[in-house]
Amino acid sequence: MNAFAAAMDAIFADANMAVEATWTPQGGGAVPVRVIRQAPDEMTTFGAARILSDTTIIDVRVSEMTSVKSRDTIIIGADTFTVQGEPKRDRERLIWTLELVQA
Repeated sequence: MNAFAAAMDAIFADANMAVEATWTPQGGGAVPVRVIRQAPDEMTTFGAARILSDTTIIDVRVSEMTSVKSRDTIIIGADTFTVQGEPKRDRERLIWTLELVQA
């Protein structure tokens, strides 16, 4: 394990940074994971209009979620989400970044 992987493990273990979630792949069983949840506003331009919308983005370790796909389900607390679009991995291939939509 390199220093970056060890640092990521420490961050995901920290209760101030990450929360418990449940990932359910399509056709599979529920898997507990830890995620870092973000909810930034996103500005979208459509013609002359600018639309401000809420987004939900999470980071999760690849070691916990090896084969995530669009339309998998993520439950965080009482909220259920669906993975939207293709998951993206970081440069080190340790962290998935997923965009979620309310299910």
